[in-house]
Amino acid sequence: MNFGRHISGQFNVELESIRTHVLTMGGLVEQQLSFAMQALHKDDIELARKVVRDDHKVNSMEVSIDEACTRIIAKRQPTAKDLRLIMAIIKTITDLERIGDVATRIARVAIENPSSKDKPFNVSLEPLCRQAVNMLHQVLDAFARMDVDAAAAVYKMDDRLDAEYEAVIRQLMTYMMEDPKNIPQILQVMWSARAIERVGDRCQNICEYIIYFVKGKDVRHLGEQSIDDALR
Repeated sequence: MNFGRHISGQFNVELESIRTHVLTMGGLVEQQLSFAMQALHKDDIELARKVVRDDHKVNSMEVSIDEACTRIIAKRQPTAKDLRLIMAIIKTITDLERIGDVATRIARVAIENPSSKDKPFNVSLEPLCRQAVNMLHQVLDAFARMDVDAAAAVYKMDDRLDAEYEAVIRQLMTYMMEDPKNIPQILQVMWSARAIERVGDRCQNICEYIIYFVKGKDVRHLGEQSIDDALR
């Protein structure tokens, strides 16, 4: 992607390199989240352990990209759109790292609560997780193209994720009332559901960063209507 012409061709190379590393980090985070949910549903302890082991890769990539952004700010003193890109990247990798933390915590739940695949209250998380992974995939695609229309569409997907989350909580509450002995395990599933729901919020944040970079408008905390207004 051509972010603009600079006197220094090396500046263009550095910007593109950082953007590529962000997408690589995003791909790893998406994989981590998918693996964590597979481990939880299939009672795959080894896969869960792999997710936990690989968390350091996500953390290392965040540090590396952050350092690269700091070097560019120090060396190039970017202004206008270039500076917005750097700021958007710094914020994006923070949200990606936190989604990676969600994957690790879900994997730990799978490790600490083995032999739970036959419990009916675990099945209810599958649609929720599919929506969260899809939302993450779509927002990474929007980031790759810096597509504000795609970002706006992903932002609105969170409504469906929230509705699914509320349905899951109602279902789990019913299970708790039917058999109080399952309450400790169900609380773990509730925590996992909440963590997955937060992935949608992180994706919305990334949508806002894309709009900020392209349009130069800060739409954080303003809701869907402000995003629609920004795209007019």
